[in-house]
Amino acid sequence: MQYKTTTPEDYILQATADRQHILHKLRNVIRLNLPKGFEEGIQYGMIGYYVPHSIYPKGYHCNPKISLPFMSFASQKNSINLYHSGIYASPELHSWFINAYPNYSKCKLDMGKSCIRFKKIDKIPFKLIAELCKKITTEEWISIYEASIKK
Repeated sequence: MQYKTTTPEDYILQATADRQHILHKLRNVIRLNLPKGFEEGIQYGMIGYYVPHSIYPKGYHCNPKISLPFMSFASQKNSINLYHSGIYASPELHSWFINAYPNYSKCKLDMGKSCIRFKKIDKIPFKLIAELCKKITTEEWISIYEASIKK
């Protein structure tokens, strides 16, 4: 679902009442566990976390005016989705996440290349997401990103 918003707070307020608490909790888990350097805002119509131009002036190679995306989440029609670029770009992180997931959730993992879909929003594994957030610093993300675009 696309929301017209410029702030994370407004994004959450536009979600349905039954999702607002979950979105607040997800936002708080991410903010408390992401390493320093990432900024929060709206990117691609979602609540996003990115490396700001003050740290990485080159920006995103597809559009250098956009800060380097890292992760985001969105309230979709049938799920809450978490997007994590590190899972897509780092085979080691991807493998770690897939192997760790059953330790945190009894639900079947519904995952694309960088998208994790949570259809049972009351079963989101917040502790796993907290661990995922801690796995990559801004410096590490820049290094992984630059290595992946040079291929």
